[in-house]
Amino acid sequence: MTDQSHARHTEPGGPRTAPGPDAGRRPGAGAGAHDCADAVERALGRLDLDGKARLLSGQDMWSLPAVPAIGLRSLVMSDGPIGVRGRQWSAEDPSVALPSPTALAATWDPELARRAGHLLAQEARRKGVHVLLAPTVNLHRSPLGGRHFECYSEDPLLTGAIGAGYVRGVQEGGVGTTVKHFVGNDAETDRFTVDNRIAPRPLHELYLAPFEHIVTHARPWGIMTAYNQVNGSTMTEHHHLVTEVLRGAWGFDGCNVSDWTAARNTVRALHGGLDVAMPGPRTVFGAPLAAAVRAGEIAESEVDAAVRRVLLLAARTGCLDGVPPAVAPADAPQGIDGRAVARELARRAVVLLRNEPAGEGPQDGAGPILPLDPAALRRVAVIGAAARDARVLGGGSATVFPARIVSPLAGLRAALPEGVEVAFATGADPRTRIPHAREGFTLRARYLTAEGRLLAETPQFDGRVQVLGSFPDGVTRRDLHAVELTGSFTPRATGTHTLAVAGAGRLRLSLGGEVVFDGDGAGREGSDPFEAFMQPAEHRIDAELTADQEVSLTLRFVPHSLGLGEGMGALNFVLGHGEPRLDGDGEIEEAVRAATGADAAIVVVATTEEVESEGFDRGDLRLPGRQDELVARVAAANPRTVVVVNSGSPVELPWRDRVPAVLLSWFPGQEAGAALADVLLGAHEPGGRLPTTWPARLADAPVSTVTPTDGTLPYEEGLFIGYRAWQRAATAPAYPFGHGLGYTRWEYETLDTTPDSVRVRLRNTGDRPGREVVQIYLAPTGDTSGTPERPARWLVGFATVEAGPGESAETEIPLPGRAFEVWSEPDGGWRRVPGTYTVEAAHSSADIRLAAQITSR
Repeated sequence: MTDQSHARHTEPGGPRTAPGPDAGRRPGAGAGAHDCADAVERALGRLDLDGKARLLSGQDMWSLPAVPAIGLRSLVMSDGPIGVRGRQWSAEDPSVALPSPTALAATWDPELARRAGHLLAQEARRKGVHVLLAPTVNLHRSPLGGRHFECYSEDPLLTGAIGAGYVRGVQEGGVGTTVKHFVGNDAETDRFTVDNRIAPRPLHELYLAPFEHIVTHARPWGIMTAYNQVNGSTMTEHHHLVTEVLRGAWGFDGCNVSDWTAARNTVRALHGGLDVAMPGPRTVFGAPLAAAVRAGEIAESEVDAAVRRVLLLAARTGCLDGVPPAVAPADAPQGIDGRAVARELARRAVVLLRNEPAGEGPQDGAGPILPLDPAALRRVAVIGAAARDARVLGGGSATVFPARIVSPLAGLRAALPEGVEVAFATGADPRTRIPHAREGFTLRARYLTAEGRLLAETPQFDGRVQVLGSFPDGVTRRDLHAVELTGSFTPRATGTHTLAVAGAGRLRLSLGGEVVFDGDGAGREGSDPFEAFMQPAEHRIDAELTADQEVSLTLRFVPHSLGLGEGMGALNFVLGHGEPRLDGDGEIEEAVRAATGADAAIVVVATTEEVESEGFDRGDLRLPGRQDELVARVAAANPRTVVVVNSGSPVELPWRDRVPAVLLSWFPGQEAGAALADVLLGAHEPGGRLPTTWPARLADAPVSTVTPTDGTLPYEEGLFIGYRAWQRAATAPAYPFGHGLGYTRWEYETLDTTPDSVRVRLRNTGDRPGREVVQIYLAPTGDTSGTPERPARWLVGFATVEAGPGESAETEIPLPGRAFEVWSEPDGGWRRVPGTYTVEAAHSSADIRLAAQITSR
């Protein structure tokens, strides 16, 4: 396709091409909208005060109540950043597990995010879910943020564009979204109470900006308000930001849902603009709300306004009789191959940080080590605990249970030609807890009464039995007394295996008919109750087992409690398993032996749930355990060492200049190994670019404070987070925002600008087809005295282009008016800053390829 355009365009409003029928975002147009409003009013008019108040309160963990008398069906919500778990927190109904949100953002492709949304909507419809509790569009303010894997980026434009694609895709499938966590939930420490003090400019230009972008361009049907406070008011009661900004200035017409247990005061929450308090059945709404109206503390008209918005959400999702849903079931995208989408997204998200020539070997020449030539390989060493037991998702609310997981080891074995020897070594297991029992186990969970009567039996994906909100059908808190995790285990190796049990209750483990543990377990001490629930203290048991000899086992658990507070059913206990292993020195020596003489050594390093998950922030950026030592030792033994980093957010890579290639796989979802093999062996190139800056050391990071003092966390850095801050820092990061290599080379040929757009022409000068992300930055130049302080440059647009060897591609990227504006105080509005600007076409924030000047008036 020589000299022909082949590009996708991204702008603050999304792609230039129409993002889908407007009916996919708003129920009806013209007469249809009128019909919807009439149906909502008819339903509202048939509700008494108690019925209205009840409708604003969850009936259980995941749903709102049905009201058959007005034709209203129960509306079901589900966690959904990377998959749709549904009402049951179990493997009974498996879910497709996509890569983490940081991986999705690393594709820099809103259209791919939209396709992911189509798949998730298909999954939601299959599971009877009407609203996904996603996407998370808080910013990467500090690399220590514990939940970064569930957020997209440090940049508000990239975050907003990817989030808008996701929202469009899900809602085009007839399923609602709740964009979260509005606003300022940028860390986990004291997240329920912290007061984040954010000045007006950074609040509007950074933290509110992704929400505004998504509301303006994707019209989400829901927003979730955060636990934290912003400038003295908790977000569930923040009248200014919810009512005046979100609903007023931006025109949001959807439903505002609290984060779970975040609503704390009946009167202040309703005055603040909250519509739904979750979870139920006991919240600050419902009966307390009706009582507040009767006491004259709240006008019934305020309740009516909230109920209208809930009924509108029900109408949009097809839960209200008398009005067609926003998307007819027949019009929703269907027949989507979940495995194929998960695999494509995972490989497109891989960021190739480094790719240099290696030492002597059968493939060596002047070129970089990657991609590996499968035909030239005779022996490959695959090293690392995460190579065999991949960490494919981040945990916490993002947890789903896929039907299968392809590990890096399995993916490479399947992709390499027959006859290639693949040697595996653990190397240095970073986990401080025993992993959940999975490989070789066949398990089911049996829910029992005190008399031993079976209430329900469900298959188990692994050794964690977990309920949060909804017990399996047939199980009630009143009747449930014990749960038995039972089945069989066939070991892969002979020797001393380690079993572990954990849970706040009585635990009894039987192995081969013999009781090997009988005692009380306890929850993990921690300031965050979710963390304490998810990570109970574990007890370990050694067992001598023989390879390939099946053994029966049963773990009986009698919980101390069946809830996380009144009305919230919860259960969590774990059977863990660790195979026979050497001591730490022995494991590293085994890895070195495996790497020595191999044609390539592929080392997979990873974070663990203990250092990166929901409910806590990170204490440092180091890889846990002895993984840094492992990489250094393997690289010394084999110059053809490729390192794959399996983490959801930045980690320090002190050995990065001692290995020829480093890739980031993020948390890559269920098709992890298949996608990694695609990239390593050259079937596809790595398509990812960094959505957040990677520091060389935590000490270099411009913003690292995530712990409040006396309940308050001031955002003293103002506008300067991420690459905006690094541009002013005395040291450079390990890898800048936007960085990522491919398997070909690109020459940027021309840059043409107008006041409203940028046109870039570039050529693939390599010998392979490739994909490039063209990034457009804006930088003020000339005399900036008398103008507001601004970063040295900021992202204003981007586009993905593709071309074959020797071919050119051209893309036009709009320059949005907002790019030239700042939030002005005390006016409280946007103001254009005139002057001369440099428009930069770049490969990354630190790799500017072409530049031109324009004047803004």
